[in-house]
Amino acid sequence: MKKLVYLLLVLIGFAGCGKDDQSYVPSVAVNFQAPLTDPRLTKLNSAGGAVLVNGYGVAGLLIYRTPGGSYVAFDRCSSYLPEKKCAVTLDDTGLTATDPCSGSKFLLSDGSPVKAPATRSLRAYSVSVNNFNIFVSN
Repeated sequence: MKKLVYLLLVLIGFAGCGKDDQSYVPSVAVNFQAPLTDPRLTKLNSAGGAVLVNGYGVAGLLIYRTPGGSYVAFDRCSSYLPEKKCAVTLDDTGLTATDPCSGSKFLLSDGSPVKAPATRSLRAYSVSVNNFNIFVSN
């Protein structure tokens, strides 16, 4: 009887293994740096400005300057069905970004979802500014 219980536990354990949880944005190396005078970043000169930078992360970067003057950065890959690698776009409001594939919306200030179906925040990256250069990394 003990062997049967043990065998069942082992089988249940194996049944749960090996399944890829694709509900998270994949972690990829990010190392973006540019002078704040870079023409691609001019919207970051004022609080509330946001820019999109392609070629980094899973689907590009979204960099936002908060009303307090600090910077935050997120991967543009939507957290809803990230395996589709759908890149969020900036909304005209200047406060949110939208996943054009699902309609999910995310706050630019912290990446949190504000409209379903997304329930997870955008993947955040570290941001630092030194000598008028911005650095985004993980």
